[in-house]
Amino acid sequence: MDTTNLFCNNRACSKYGMIGQENIIRNGTSNGKIPQYGCKRCGHYFSMRTGTALFGLYMRESVITSAMKALAEGLSIRAAGRIFDRDKDTVALWLNRVGPHCERVMNHLLKDLPLRECQLDELWTFIYKKEGNLDFLELLAREYGDAWVWVCFEARLKVIPAFIVGKRTQENANELIRLVKERSDGRVPFFTSDELPHYAAALLEHYGVWHQPARKGMRGRFPKQIKVAPPQLQYAVVVKTRQQGRVVKVDRRIVFGSEPAINHLLERSPVSQTINTSYVERDNLNLRQGSRRLTRKTNGFSKALQPLKNQLNLAIAYYHFVRPHDALKGERASRLPTKGVHGSKQRWSARTPAMVAGITDHVWSMEELLNYRVPPIQ
Repeated sequence: MDTTNLFCNNRACSKYGMIGQENIIRNGTSNGKIPQYGCKRCGHYFSMRTGTALFGLYMRESVITSAMKALAEGLSIRAAGRIFDRDKDTVALWLNRVGPHCERVMNHLLKDLPLRECQLDELWTFIYKKEGNLDFLELLAREYGDAWVWVCFEARLKVIPAFIVGKRTQENANELIRLVKERSDGRVPFFTSDELPHYAAALLEHYGVWHQPARKGMRGRFPKQIKVAPPQLQYAVVVKTRQQGRVVKVDRRIVFGSEPAINHLLERSPVSQTINTSYVERDNLNLRQGSRRLTRKTNGFSKALQPLKNQLNLAIAYYHFVRPHDALKGERASRLPTKGVHGSKQRWSARTPAMVAGITDHVWSMEELLNYRVPPIQ
């Protein structure tokens, strides 16, 4: 386990949350198994698992990490419990700890991303019951029924900079674009989506600039200021016409920006030759395969909102840091020998979306993800 990012978690200590201060020393073990450390400045002692997803869990680390990896690869809670000989409630408890931890890790690391080509889409699922089967009180609760996973996908980096789980409302669309803008490096990406009107309003909300319309005539008050799209905001939509559930026609329409500017962006794009949402739709398949709760026509759907969020945080963090992406593999400068005597040498090196985005320089293990310590905000 990596000890280079250990820090004192005593808020009263002058070295609180600081890494690399040479104030942390080894101090035996806690519960006879887990290493324990202490701060030379304040004398506070803490477990090696403090600040990680495994803190307070005394099960073998290998069992927990293997079970969480199984959940991130699409197994259900009950299936993981049967495979690892644990009760389903125990596996659910682990997920309740790991989900928020993965969310904190992504909030901490997904910053200043070089977003250039973002595709927007939403996945349908439901919680507890489908919308048409809810009674009056369940409708008032506003948690059950249809739920939507709002996703932004960067087509070049294969990164998911933001996602939101909730109803199909303008507020959730605004929150998705807010997160995208907050985690970008300041440049305005080229956006594409389906014809859902919420995205255009959300883009204007966060990227638009105030404009004062001209007054009609010489007297009276000026009209109210409105937000208009700046020249650097380029946004186009893909309109699909369906007949009997099949796409028979695809049209493309520019909402913000100009056709020459968008054509120039497409010419420079390493992945797209036309306006499309193909990459986010393919990523939707990854999310459905990596989250049992999103699989259609099964009994694995979520019965509450928070477990669905926990599962998605785990699956997306696993996708970013642990699971190599075939489309991102890089060619090695020199080929490496394999274990087989007559096997061909390795030509390609595995890379994850986090590596391509410059967040990390290696493929993480599941243990590294669950043991990552997020420094406190000071």
